[in-house]
Amino acid sequence: MSDFRSDTVTQPTAAMKQAMMDAPLGDDVFGDDPTVIRLQETAAAMLGFEAGLFAPSGTQTNLIALMTHCQRGDEAIVGQQWHTYRWEAGGMAVLGSIQPQPLDHLPDGTIPLAAIEAAIKPDDPHFAKTRLVAMENTTGGKVLPLAYMQEVSALAKRRGLRAHIDGARLFNAAVALAEQDGSDPVSKAREICNGYDSVSLCLSKGLGAPVGSVLLGSKEFIQQARRVRKMLGGGMRQAGVLAAAGLHALEHHVRRLAEDHANARALAEGLARTCATHPKLEGKVTVHPVQTNILFIDVDESVADAFLQHLAAQGVKVTSGVYGSAKRIRWVTHLNVGQEDVARALKVVAAF
Repeated sequence: MSDFRSDTVTQPTAAMKQAMMDAPLGDDVFGDDPTVIRLQETAAAMLGFEAGLFAPSGTQTNLIALMTHCQRGDEAIVGQQWHTYRWEAGGMAVLGSIQPQPLDHLPDGTIPLAAIEAAIKPDDPHFAKTRLVAMENTTGGKVLPLAYMQEVSALAKRRGLRAHIDGARLFNAAVALAEQDGSDPVSKAREICNGYDSVSLCLSKGLGAPVGSVLLGSKEFIQQARRVRKMLGGGMRQAGVLAAAGLHALEHHVRRLAEDHANARALAEGLARTCATHPKLEGKVTVHPVQTNILFIDVDESVADAFLQHLAAQGVKVTSGVYGSAKRIRWVTHLNVGQEDVARALKVVAAF
């Protein structure tokens, strides 16, 4: 079995499990769980923030951030395909009474600065008050350029807005950017966050923890965010047993993300070669460029269902959705997908 569905399917390593077993515990709602405190302080220091807040999921840390930055009837500028708008069940509107203003992306994943500026509402009682610009990096596996991220934060400050990053795969972006100039991934992650008021960092994707995300910001922001977390049911008691996994991930799994990126590139190159001459797939598969650990391929509808059934029957798990006249298939490499899984997947494709 090779599970390429998502980097959320990762299992804790033996060392991570041991760290969870050994974690000193307290009561995090009372604020005295030492492992949670250490995790929050470690994450904040790594990314250049004053404080952090541990919560069960990235969906919740994003919602906490939105509800802390915005009041009822305020507006947040988001991307059409970003998690905060499309994949979080409308939480900002349903639970936060926050109006999302979704904008279209360019092919590289960015939203034009002019479009962001044009979406900011004037101070007029007819309109929701624009309070926040929420970014996502990576987005669909694409890395938003560092200069662009800095331009967005500068635009937000100039217009008196707050700026948030959904950094579910922030360290994937940092590892990819650091590889280009030979810098340190943690320092690069701090650069990405520079100028932003908050960031949500997921621990349970490529970093390999079983559960949890950390919201980072100023001390005042996190103090207010803690109240929102309680309101949303995110306060946990002996949460150090979970926080220990996240702490281990931050200390040991950041730089190894480069292995996932290399495996995704090998998978993309192998699929492109195999499909180019395959009797059933030739001319019917488009392999999109891969930047981090997420690869998309489009398979013509005439063979897509049979192809997906073949993968499933051979124990290769992927996710897919309709994309025009094709099925778009997503492959995600992660801690529990190695070179042997990539090689096996390519053999399964060739055998279709």
